[in-house]
Amino acid sequence: MMMSDIAKDRTAHLLKKRGSVSSLSSHEFRRKEPHGRAKDSMSTVSYMDEPCQSEDASRLTVHMENTYQLGPTKYFPVVIVNHILKDVLTTYLQEEQYEPELCRQMTKTISEVIKAQVKDLMIPRYKLIVIVYIGQLTGQSILIGSRCLWDPKNDAFASFIFRNSSLFALANVYTVYFE
Repeated sequence: MMMSDIAKDRTAHLLKKRGSVSSLSSHEFRRKEPHGRAKDSMSTVSYMDEPCQSEDASRLTVHMENTYQLGPTKYFPVVIVNHILKDVLTTYLQEEQYEPELCRQMTKTISEVIKAQVKDLMIPRYKLIVIVYIGQLTGQSILIGSRCLWDPKNDAFASFIFRNSSLFALANVYTVYFE
């Protein structure tokens, strides 16, 4: 054996213990370049030869559970959410007068409060959308429409309208079941 062959065998033996083996230890080949020179090529293959003690712990029995569900196990409680909407709108807007800048901030605040209280119900796998409208009450009429694509068996919404002498407010909570 030549000295380079002994070095290759030692390297291959060391790499084999670590889990990586050079393909030159078993197969050597030369690739011709376009200029006629030969070029050495080396590739590596990683694998596990001998498991160590830390790997024995990872080979413990794993129990798999089927988590696929065909529908929600707990449905969205529309009646409870309607009470939340009524309480929040009444609490925040009972004594307020319509001021455009104040109402703009109140829509953000009220929608965040409603969203937090509905999330506290901990209804699994539902995505929430909370929309709050506040407008001045001056004898006009308004028509607000919404359109959504959903599954009527699993998805739901809750809505509440509040009025005082100066303003009106409409709060909608849409819930879409996330499969």
